[in-house]
Amino acid sequence: MLKKSRGLPAAQKKPKHQTLRWILEPLLDQPDYLERPMFGCLAAYLHGRLVLVLASGEEPWNGILIPTEREFHPAIQGEFSAAAEHPVLKKWLYLSESLEDFESVAADIVEAVLRNDPRFGVEPGARSSRKKKS
Repeated sequence: MLKKSRGLPAAQKKPKHQTLRWILEPLLDQPDYLERPMFGCLAAYLHGRLVLVLASGEEPWNGILIPTEREFHPAIQGEFSAAAEHPVLKKWLYLSESLEDFESVAADIVEAVLRNDPRFGVEPGARSSRKKKS
């Protein structure tokens, strides 16, 4: 379970220089919405899951990272063709801010998250199972 940190409510804390925060506006009024800084990015949690990570850096860290299980990649990419496998975090999808239709696709993805589409999001702290090295 996520705990809110002391001081300002989590929804009011902002990482420095987060230019994409506007994308999250439809989620802000949800009672279970949380956001937290994550490795220089802004992580958004809804429905108890990490659902989006906003990155305002240089490619491939400039856009929206979409936390999801690999099994959902084909379905999400079928609906949102601009979403690609992140070149570093291959377990997640990525929507680059440099895409011509970034704003409209980002808004559609946020709407899917708001509807609690089960393809979007991962449980906090959950890690995909990996074979242990002997």
